[in-house]
Amino acid sequence: MIEKLLSALRLTEEKENFDTIHDIVEKNIVFRGTNLWILIFAIVIASIGLNVNSTAVIIGAMLISPLMGPITGIGYSIATYDFDLLKKALYNFGFAVGASLLASTVYFAITPLSDAYSELLARTSPTIYDVLIALFGGLAGIVATTTKNKGNVIPGVAIATALMPPLCTAGYGLATTKWTFFFGAFYLFTINTVFIALATLLTTKFLKFPIKAMINEKQRTSANRWIMAIVFITTVPSIYFGYTLVKKEQFEFNANRYISNITIVEGGFLLKNEIDVAKREIKLIYGGRTLDSLLKSQIQAKTKDFGLEDVNVVFQQGLNLSDFNKELTQTEGFKTEINRLKSLLQASEARYDSLVNLGGQGPKILREIKAIFPEITAIAVSKVSFFAEEGKTEDIPGYAAVIKSDAPAKIMQNKGKIEAWLKARFDSEKIFLMLQ
Repeated sequence: MIEKLLSALRLTEEKENFDTIHDIVEKNIVFRGTNLWILIFAIVIASIGLNVNSTAVIIGAMLISPLMGPITGIGYSIATYDFDLLKKALYNFGFAVGASLLASTVYFAITPLSDAYSELLARTSPTIYDVLIALFGGLAGIVATTTKNKGNVIPGVAIATALMPPLCTAGYGLATTKWTFFFGAFYLFTINTVFIALATLLTTKFLKFPIKAMINEKQRTSANRWIMAIVFITTVPSIYFGYTLVKKEQFEFNANRYISNITIVEGGFLLKNEIDVAKREIKLIYGGRTLDSLLKSQIQAKTKDFGLEDVNVVFQQGLNLSDFNKELTQTEGFKTEINRLKSLLQASEARYDSLVNLGGQGPKILREIKAIFPEITAIAVSKVSFFAEEGKTEDIPGYAAVIKSDAPAKIMQNKGKIEAWLKARFDSEKIFLMLQ
């Protein structure tokens, strides 16, 4: 059983000829002719994909990018002590990196789209998981290179390791002077480079490729130390970033569980929440009734039930039903007062109109009353308000009339008839008659 398993895992049965593998690696190192043009196209495509936040375009750039060639060459040449090939690989790698940074920087400097979308942001926070992706991606890549049956492994490795996008994101950081983008993305590119090269080196040694040059034990030890130092320096920050990522995910998961448990509390309901991982803060905005200090303390205490230690819960009051009802009552009161004032205004306007009309009817009134009482020579009529002794205005409107006559005695005899005529004429029971 074990022998069958080992036989299934054996790499030597489908292994390509050593010379053929060497030629493939050496050919993919050099950026000349076709490879150079493909590199240029991949840079432009990746930059545009990042700029417009298109995942499909970015994947396309990763598929056609030849950037993995010199990285594989670096690992292969170190494993076989082929120093001439190592120099060529380093030169072409440096050229490709410089060209990619320059081209992407120029592109992002002139493009009118400057927002940092999710595809750009995704390349700025590498973790230990990116180390594992690069390592196993590199292993898959070199194994595919050394076998006769390559299949679709190489395109898959190109997508998984994603060399071109972080390099172009670093160019975005240079163009916009956003150094967190530059250093974060370039660190991700460094991780991919180092661990693809390391995977190639380890696989090449495991498959016992022929050595191109002989070195002594001291040189071998020195080379191994340099390799270990580079791997260590590259890995340590990613472990820290991976730890912070895990802690962030745990905090957000526990915070969401906590929030789902406190959506409705004694007449209050949660309108909105905000989680700030950096500050370890949860902001809760409640509607309904106002939360008192006791209820707030109870909600705060529940954080411990969900593994949220030293978390600051900030409360804010949103829509309050009691305040809403109070404002609604005030609004109704305002409406009532407005209607009352409108009624008073309409009454005042009607009174004013009646006074204006009354003034225009003066000659007609005089003619009408003289036809009955010829001794009257002049009359003045005005609409007035009557006040009782307690100072209240009577509701029934009235009129005051002043009569002038050359025969006052006769007027006094007919005073009752004159008042009756005025009451009928002005349709009012309140008539005050005075003789001048």
